[in-house]
Amino acid sequence: MTTTYPSIDELKVQARRLRQAMAERGDDMSHSAALELIAKQYGLRDWNTLSALAAKPNDRPDAPFAVGAAVRGRYLNQAFTGKVLALSAKSGGLYKITIHFDEPVDVVAFESFSAFRQRINAQVDADGISPRKTSNGVPHLVLDI
Repeated sequence: MTTTYPSIDELKVQARRLRQAMAERGDDMSHSAALELIAKQYGLRDWNTLSALAAKPNDRPDAPFAVGAAVRGRYLNQAFTGKVLALSAKSGGLYKITIHFDEPVDVVAFESFSAFRQRINAQVDADGISPRKTSNGVPHLVLDI
């Protein structure tokens, strides 16, 4: 999914309009607070992230997942849902991804004990599949894209 953002100038105009509307209601806010709220409106964590994305609106995302995106899939063959906390490109078309699971996942297959993980770091390709595999050939991480 590709999201196209308005130019930085247009985003700043939106923030000025928001400040003006809030001031008319008697709620003053700083320009930086308005910029942060505009970023939240676009589903991003902060103004710096939005301005970086808006600075290159014609670039297509390298991966079909992004920081802040909700994801689901299988980790060590256990189903999960979670949120992408970090993402960076690596060599060979791989990405380093950090995912925080909504609920901890038991990563041990033995019945005698458990080991739960809620945050993981992994490498995946553009299809969301980890090149690392368990001893039975199943990828460590498979994202449903």
